[in-house]
Amino acid sequence: MALDGIVTRAIVHELQGCKGGRISKIHQPNGHDVVLTLRAQRGNSKLLISASPTYPRVHFTEKTFVNPTEAPMFCMLLRKHCEGAIIEEIRQIGMERIIHIDVRQRDELGDVSVKRIIIELMGRHSNIVLVDPITGTILDGIHHVTPSISSYRVIMPGFSYTEPPEQHKSNPLEVSSTEFRNSYTATEEEASRWLVNSFSGLSPLIAGEITSRVSADQGDDHALSEGEDARIEADALWTAFESVMGPVRDNSYTPVTGLNAKGKMIFSAVQLQSIQDAEKTYDTMSKCMEDYYGDKAERDTVKQRVSDLLRFLQNERSKNIKKLDNLNKDLLEADDADKFRLWGELLFASLHQVSKGDKSVELVNFYDEDQANITIQLDPLLTPSDNAQRYFKRYNKYKNSLAVIHEQLGKTKDEIDYLDNLLQQLSIASMNDIEEIREELVQQGYLRDRNKKGKKKKKNDRPTVHQFTSSEGIELLVGKNNLQNEYVTNRLASANDTWLHTKDIPGSHVVIRSTDFGEATLEEAAQLAAYFSQAKESSSVPVDYTFIRHVRKPSGSKPGFVIYDHQKTLFVTPNEELVKSLPSTIKNG
Repeated sequence: MALDGIVTRAIVHELQGCKGGRISKIHQPNGHDVVLTLRAQRGNSKLLISASPTYPRVHFTEKTFVNPTEAPMFCMLLRKHCEGAIIEEIRQIGMERIIHIDVRQRDELGDVSVKRIIIELMGRHSNIVLVDPITGTILDGIHHVTPSISSYRVIMPGFSYTEPPEQHKSNPLEVSSTEFRNSYTATEEEASRWLVNSFSGLSPLIAGEITSRVSADQGDDHALSEGEDARIEADALWTAFESVMGPVRDNSYTPVTGLNAKGKMIFSAVQLQSIQDAEKTYDTMSKCMEDYYGDKAERDTVKQRVSDLLRFLQNERSKNIKKLDNLNKDLLEADDADKFRLWGELLFASLHQVSKGDKSVELVNFYDEDQANITIQLDPLLTPSDNAQRYFKRYNKYKNSLAVIHEQLGKTKDEIDYLDNLLQQLSIASMNDIEEIREELVQQGYLRDRNKKGKKKKKNDRPTVHQFTSSEGIELLVGKNNLQNEYVTNRLASANDTWLHTKDIPGSHVVIRSTDFGEATLEEAAQLAAYFSQAKESSSVPVDYTFIRHVRKPSGSKPGFVIYDHQKTLFVTPNEELVKSLPSTIKNG
């Protein structure tokens, strides 16, 4: 369900508490998101403004974002004009998905300067534009729209700002009952379609909610059926319309998420009868949207960024699986080596019974307790002695190859485990984690360094660390890729810290950084280990835990690989709500 005008109104109403507050920090973690850190009467808060083409939105957030080492140009411009500024006004344009935030600060000369941040939540046309409200000139936009892209309006520095095309719809909060009835009576459109086409800010979801309320009030047999008096239908529709829009007009919202009849997750700022299951209400619209969107936006971006890595790793895994099959076939053949030795010895002992040109010979196996006969295939072009020598050579060849095959089997299995581990890490990776996984593959010689000609990563750069806090206030460290796992386990953890990992399942290293903690902390750390593992969707996941001093990295082993002993095992069922309820932050080493 896309964000609509009613949700936008609810968010703008929530943002009114920021008026008079100050923008203390501005970050741009990626190409379409801006995060403003605000200081207002309500304390410090973070406002996420996203012009994502898939998930455009505005809401307060508790999430931690990893920012690029060099801020993008648009972020630098926002910092110049808006960092330290006072928020003077936050308003919605009509019932459209457009928000204006006016801010005031003093420029380099000490003069008061007013700027306007315009947020357009228009699906793939979403944008964040910084405008000088006095002249109407665009300072810049997070997404540029050139004349070649749009002949209607341009979003580029120096151009005049033009609002998105008007849809010439009525404001649903201002329409009178008479206007509503007359307009509806004059149309032949079905009710829900007419509502969407006639009123700004009404999504198909809300239009469907209004018509379903008519059905609920009148019964299914009377709900907007064609044969009935149009005046009665209009009255019923107006009553249902007002039951939805009345609370919205009064800024009385009931943020809610849930599953509709098709099992699709939906959200709204008003109560929905269309929710069939998993209904959940929230104190604020921001909490509702944070929960609804969750990691959707980042996961989408991550999927696009990891597609090449995913293909590469899956291809490498397929090649190693095939190699493993071939090695197992070789092993079966090599296991027959003793059979060739036996045949050679029997032939040498019975050369007088064999003639050149024989294709096979039946001899007594004197090694067998029952002295059973055995048939040995021969090459008719070879002498009996040469046939025996040939079997001894095959015996020696396979005997010598057994050690090599076993060595290759071990290496191939380790390689598959390593690739499985990387695939699991990609499934939970954030944008920053991806770059660290890519860097690891470059270091291990799997990929070429794409940045060889560019700026090289400093040797002392440390990987990011995901830090959680248990309900007992204990610090829990989680590595979400091999570089992070090695750093958390081998560098940050102390000998008497507790280390956790899913038993025989690819997953994250988790460290409890304390020697004094209770069962609650241990359970929560185990939850993190299970949740950030390949067994995330399973139940009764085995999690081993032991002291760091019992965890060792074998010499020459792959990144992130360790062996451990003195472990104990507990079983947990991953609980996403519990994991998300733990306070967390991301640190750069």
